[in-house]
Amino acid sequence: MELFSASTKLSNGKYSIQLESSLLWESALGIAAITNDSLVDTLDISKQKRKAIEQSLSTRMLEQLRFVKKHNTWKTLLQILHQKEFDHLDSFTDYVERLSAHQLKTISIPYLGQEYYNLINELLNGSEDALRELRMITKHHPFLPSYLEFINQVSAEKLKKHLIEVMTGWYETVIEPDKNKLNDILLKDKVSKENMLNRLEPEEFIKWATDGVTYSKEPGVQKVLLIPHYFYRPWNVEADLEGVKVFYYAVANESISDEKYIPNKQLVQRYKALGDETRLRILKMIKDDHLSLQELTHELKLGKTTVHHHLKILKSAKLVSQVSNHKYDINQSAIDFLPADLSLYLDSK
Repeated sequence: MELFSASTKLSNGKYSIQLESSLLWESALGIAAITNDSLVDTLDISKQKRKAIEQSLSTRMLEQLRFVKKHNTWKTLLQILHQKEFDHLDSFTDYVERLSAHQLKTISIPYLGQEYYNLINELLNGSEDALRELRMITKHHPFLPSYLEFINQVSAEKLKKHLIEVMTGWYETVIEPDKNKLNDILLKDKVSKENMLNRLEPEEFIKWATDGVTYSKEPGVQKVLLIPHYFYRPWNVEADLEGVKVFYYAVANESISDEKYIPNKQLVQRYKALGDETRLRILKMIKDDHLSLQELTHELKLGKTTVHHHLKILKSAKLVSQVSNHKYDINQSAIDFLPADLSLYLDSK
């Protein structure tokens, strides 16, 4: 199995952007997706395909996935994959088996910030007070409080066995049969991103690569790591490591198709959205002044339903966004980027 990686230092000196992909990332993110009850029905992968996957999994593997769902151990898998470049499933399992209990639990805990190092060390040494304090600090996070408690209490051997079983089971059942196809998709997407890497400013590139994520440099971040995924489409997943911001992003439509000339879905949406006189007028009006649906309806002398329909198309294309007081604003960076996005498509080989 190949692991594709490239790193380019951006000229403004802000931070480096690195692109990295492998089938192990795809495996871990697939496990994360299939066990996320709140998002699973919104995945691009069809219900029929999901059902076929579930039917192909052993009873033991289904038990492991229920364990993932209960304890969010997909996060543990991702934390481990960030430790080194694993070139094969065997190297991953061997690495996990060789970890000491302290190493495994240290790796499993996500980066919360340098100010919490002492608390985390206390937690790793068995402090219940540290656990209570960290649970309070992370109380607004959807799963971290319970995850930290789980990592604190679970035996290392039990966790190791689970991680190896669930990763191996998913990889052999879901990844292996489509290995070549998935490899091609991930590589194709990575190459298309590399072709644009030095043509955009860092924040513009991240927004383009992730199809809309707005990122501003955070203190202490020296690198932004972008990892493509197929199974978790259309969602992006974010994570923090020490000095690193991670975006696990959905591969573009054109990376999936075998059709040489298929354009990016967002590119098509945006030009379709612009190909209408009323929508162009709306863009001009809200660029001059933030306006609400009611104000646009009054100015355009059109029905509210009609204007709402036009706004929905513009929002879907990410050309406008809703700001405070139910007013709309133009997404200038998306419009400014259109020529470069079109040029990338026309120049692609």
